Amino acid sequence: MSNPRNGDTKPPCLPRNGLVKIPTQPNGLGSASITKGTPAVKNRLCQPSSVPAILSPALAHRSDLPIPSLASPLSLAALAGVSSPPSASLVGLNTSEGSEQPSPERLPGSPSERQLAVDEKILNRLFWYFSACEKCVLAQVCKAWRRVLYQPKFWVGLTPVLHTKELYNILPGGEKEFVSLQGFAVRGFDGFCLVGVSDLDICEFIDNYPLSKKGVKSMSLKRSTITDAGLEVMLEQMQGVVRLELSGCNDFTEAGLWSSLNARITALSVSDCINVADDAIAAISQLLPNLTELNLQAYHVTDTALAYFTAKQGYTTHTLRLNSCWEITNHGVVNMVHSLPNLSVLSLSGCSKVTDDGVELVAENLRKLRSLDLSWCPRITDMALEYIACDLHKLEELVLDRCVRITDTGLSYLSTMSSLRSLYLRWCCQVGGGARDADGFWGDGALCPLAGCPLLTTTGLSGLVQLQELEELELTNCPGATPELFKYFSQHLPCCMVIE
Repeated sequence: MSNPRNGDTKPPCLPRNGLVKIPTQPNGLGSASITKGTPAVKNRLCQPSSVPAILSPALAHRSDLPIPSLASPLSLAALAGVSSPPSASLVGLNTSEGSEQPSPERLPGSPSERQLAVDEKILNRLFWYFSACEKCVLAQVCKAWRRVLYQPKFWVGLTPVLHTKELYNILPGGEKEFVSLQGFAVRGFDGFCLVGVSDLDICEFIDNYPLSKKGVKSMSLKRSTITDAGLEVMLEQMQGVVRLELSGCNDFTEAGLWSSLNARITALSVSDCINVADDAIAAISQLLPNLTELNLQAYHVTDTALAYFTAKQGYTTHTLRLNSCWEITNHGVVNMVHSLPNLSVLSLSGCSKVTDDGVELVAENLRKLRSLDLSWCPRITDMALEYIACDLHKLEELVLDRCVRITDTGLSYLSTMSSLRSLYLRWCCQVGGGARDADGFWGDGALCPLAGCPLLTTTGLSGLVQLQELEELELTNCPGATPELFKYFSQHLPCCMVIE
């Protein structure tokens, strides 16, 4: 499941290819792998033992309660609410609908303990302490627990990820039967991610999900064979969809976007779709006057495409991510900054032809920017950082990963930016070679990923202890990060998560 940033963070308790996905971070699709939050927060979310004090000690430590292991792998069956027999694997859909579940009156223990275990007031407070994966398992304990857990409030912001093979049951005769999605409807899910589906699968989903017509607000299709006809039918039938993601879908064309995009869509993400080029941007700009967010990863989009944006998008669009748009140059940046002056989030990650002059245009014209991603832009130098420091006074996040020409001189300009909270410097191989004042160099950030910076010394890194508000620090592949340094950080930055 996922919460809607950019780009590109999973808590360690969730399986990478399981049923739950956390939404993209401000960097956009494919964002950095750092997980936000202090160690205390992570432990509370990820440890099955985090039971609040509202349970009596006798009940909290009962080993005979029939609660499934919270470390067990989950399946669509568990998420959709299909009971699994004790001996059945939770992976796959071959589970029995008729499996007996322990009823509240059969829970072990004294009458007072049994009553406490099914008290809905207590359960409503208790279940907030568990992650989405754990809630899926706990819902199988008994009907009372399921009734409480299936309230929509426990699933707000989460998105089920359904693969093609999980959408069908194989009957004894070999026929396929679409699975019941009633469990999802009860929990009120308003967003889905479908992986590897075809036009027929999407039609089956629309026919079988009770909330599909009006209740689904967000749809994501990944590695799917949807065609122009399927895309048109989906957006015509699902009248509530306002957020659409198409990733790795190579069977629809630009003509399909012209025939299917609807003015109600406010957020669109298109990535790794080989038929998307300049005409697709023309369709987006003309058909989506209320667009607030556009994420685009398209290798064939040129400067011409950015000239299609009109004053309509200029008033509404606040987020634009152009990732790996290799053909975009400074000329495209000129078109973009004049058409979209109200941007607060901009990514030019992987736009390798953009230079310092392009960054100067951004800094002079997009003064409302709060997040700027220039990662994988090899032509960016220290001069670009001087432009940023002079003009972008509201900037809170700056991503410079793999900007190999950035040096300590450029970073010294950023030390004057009081608004900057997150600075990403992964694999900036020329950072860290010079002597400097640690306090002025590091600024006052909360996030500081420094993985792969070989010139950073132990002495230079030790200056980070002055940043008492630092929440996360990534030091993988940094020769100066010694065991003694990590011990030093643990003593002086107790609330900071240090990634070794």
